[in-house]
Amino acid sequence: MEAPFEEFGSLVFDEKEMRERLPKPVYTSWKKTVANEGALDRTTADAIAHAMKRWALEHGATHYTHWFQPLTGATAEKHNAFVDPGPDGEAITHFSGKNLIKDEPDASSFPSGGLRATFEARGYTYWDVTSPVFIKDGTMCIPTIFVSYTGESLDRKSPLLKSVKALSAAATEVVNLLGDKDVKFCNSYVGLEQEYFLIRKEDYEKRADLKMTGRTLCGAPAAKGQELSDHYFGAIPTSVGEFMKDVNKELWKLGIFAKTEHNEVAPGQFELAPDYASCNMAVDQNQLTMDILKREAEKHDLACLLAEKPFDGINGSGKHNNWSIMTDDGQNLFAPGDKPSENIRFLVFLCAFIKAVDDNALLLRMSASSPGNDHRLGANEAPPAIISIYLGSYIEDQLKDLMEDKPGKSADDAVPDFTPISGLAYIPHDNSDRNRTSPVAFTGNRFEFRMLGSSMSAALVNTVMNTVMADALNDIAKQLEGIKYLQDVRSKALDICRGIIREHSRILFSGDGYSEAWVKEAEKRGLPNVHSFIESTEVLADPKTVDMFTKLGVYTKSELAARKAIYAEQYISTISIEVRTLLEMVHHQILPAMTADLKDAGEAAAAAGTAAPKYLTKHVSELSKSMDELVKTADKLEKDFAALSRKPADGETGKEFYYTICPEMEAVRAVLDTYEVYASRKNYPLPTYEDMLFSL
Repeated sequence: MEAPFEEFGSLVFDEKEMRERLPKPVYTSWKKTVANEGALDRTTADAIAHAMKRWALEHGATHYTHWFQPLTGATAEKHNAFVDPGPDGEAITHFSGKNLIKDEPDASSFPSGGLRATFEARGYTYWDVTSPVFIKDGTMCIPTIFVSYTGESLDRKSPLLKSVKALSAAATEVVNLLGDKDVKFCNSYVGLEQEYFLIRKEDYEKRADLKMTGRTLCGAPAAKGQELSDHYFGAIPTSVGEFMKDVNKELWKLGIFAKTEHNEVAPGQFELAPDYASCNMAVDQNQLTMDILKREAEKHDLACLLAEKPFDGINGSGKHNNWSIMTDDGQNLFAPGDKPSENIRFLVFLCAFIKAVDDNALLLRMSASSPGNDHRLGANEAPPAIISIYLGSYIEDQLKDLMEDKPGKSADDAVPDFTPISGLAYIPHDNSDRNRTSPVAFTGNRFEFRMLGSSMSAALVNTVMNTVMADALNDIAKQLEGIKYLQDVRSKALDICRGIIREHSRILFSGDGYSEAWVKEAEKRGLPNVHSFIESTEVLADPKTVDMFTKLGVYTKSELAARKAIYAEQYISTISIEVRTLLEMVHHQILPAMTADLKDAGEAAAAAGTAAPKYLTKHVSELSKSMDELVKTADKLEKDFAALSRKPADGETGKEFYYTICPEMEAVRAVLDTYEVYASRKNYPLPTYEDMLFSL
C-alpha cells in the first residue's frame, strides 16, 4: 500500500479489527446483532468492550464518549476517563460492556419539543452496533442513539435507523416477490457531496455576523464575482491545497473514503465528496467531515463557512445527497441495465420512487429546509423549492414506451452519435444528460437530491427518503401478494408501473427549474411551492404524514409533534440571533463609521468654504440621508422584533418572523450595502467581500 494511505482506517475499530481481536464466538454474536438476528448478552458485551479499550489505549486514547446527534443539528459528547481507582488507591483502566452499551446524559438540556419537562432530566444513549467506533482527539467515540427515560427519540439517528429497517423490509419483500428469493435484506447507500467556503481567520474574527450567525448580514458585492466562471474547477490555491491535504489525512484515518476535491463556482468556495457508504454510516461520516473541515481550517489560519448562503449575490453551498438501494449481495436496485424496458425490477423500483416523491413532495421539501437554506433554495445556483424529478430523455422514453406497450430501446440507442476525439478504442457514454436545476435527478443508478443545505445534518432527509420509499414499496407488495406464478407477478408489476406513470407523471420535469415558466407550469400541475422552512413544517401535522411514519414505526405521533415545535423554536431563535447581531453591528460599528465619515467630509467642506466642490456637499448630504434612513429602518426592525419576541415561539409566530422581520432585515441591509460602496476605507470597520473572497 502506498504511504499516503497506510493510516487509512487506523482510528476506526472496524470489522477487520473486531475479527482479529475478538474470540470467534464473540465476533459471530456481534455479526448476528448487526444483521438483526440476535442480541448481545452481557458476557459478549464485556468481551467486546475489553478489546475496544485495549485498542483505544494502544492509540493513545485516555477517554471514551457516547457520541450522539441530538436535535440541535450538531453532535454531542460527554467524555469519561478509562481510569478508575483501584483497591489500594492506584489507577486502573476500566471499560465494561455496560459502559459500552449505555450512558446517561442530561435529557432536559437538549431540545425535546415538550417530550420531556425541564425537571425530567434522565435520558439514555445506547450503542449503535451498525456504525463503527472511532478515535477523535484522543477520545474513543461510540456512535449512539439518544432517547428519553420513557423511550421517545431525542435525536436524529434513532428515526434514521428505524427508517433503514422499514426500507429493508419493504424492498426485500418486493425483490423476493419479483423472483429473487436469495436476497435477505436491503440497505440505502448514500454519497454526500459537501460544499463550503474558506476565508482568512483574521477576516472572520472581525465579522460579528459570521461568528454569530454563519452568514454576512451586510456586504456590498465585490467588483468581480463569479460572472467569468473562472473559479470552478480552477487550479486549487496553494494554501487551500495544503488544507485539503490535511483534511484528507484526517478523514482517511477515520475510514472515510474522501475522493474528490475541487474549486466550486463561487470565489472562495470548494467541494469535498466521499465515496458511497451505507446510509447510517454516511450520515455519521458527514458529521465528522464537517467537524474536521472546521478544525483543520483553524490550524491553517482559515475559517470554514458551512452556512448555506454566507455571501449575497454569489452561489451558496449545498450538500448533494446521492441515494440508492442495494441488496445484501451487492445489486443496485436503480441500475437500469442494458435494456431497462425488460428489467422489471428496475422499473418497479423507479416507479415506486416516482410515486413516493409525488405523494410526499411537501415532506421532502421540509426535510431539506432550514433557516439558512431559505436564502439559497430557488436562487440561481440551487434547485427551486418546487419538488420535481428529472429522469433524462432515455429513461422517460422507456416509461413512455411502457405506457404505449412498445418495445424499449437498448442503452446503446441513447448514446450520442459523435466521436469527440480519434485514437481512443473505448469512449464510455452516459445514457442521459444532467439537469443541475432539478431538485431530484436520476444520474444513472441513483437519485441525486440536490436541495439539502450545506450546514444541515443529512439524517432527516435520508429518514424521509427511506420512509416514503418503504411506504410506496409496501403498497406495491400488497398488490403483488398472492399471485402464484412468476410470469403473472411480472405482468402485474408492469400494470402497476403503468398506473403509477399515469397517476404521477406530473412530478416529472426535464426543463429549466430556474425559469419563471416552470413556476407557472408547476402551479398548473398542482405541485406545491412552499416558500419558507417554517411553512414547510406544517406537513409534520398532516394526518397522512403522521399515519405513514407511525405505521412504519419510524416516529410516533408525539415525536412528530415535538419536532414541529422544536423546528419553530429553532427558527425563531435563529432569526432572533441574526436580528440582535445586525442591530449590534449597526449601533456599534456602522453608525460610528458613518459619523466619522460625515465628520471628515464636513470638515473638508468647511475648510474649502465657498470653493468646496459639489462632490463634497453632495457626499455630506448623502451621508446624512443614509444615516437617517439607517436609523429609521433599524428602529422599525427593533420595535417589531421586540413585539414579536413577546409572542409564543410557535409556528404562527415563526411565519410572522419570516414575513415581517426578515424583509425588515433586508431593508436595513439595503442601506448598509449602499453605504459600503462609497464608505471611506479608513473608517469602515468590516472586511469587505473583496477582502474575504479574493485573498486566498
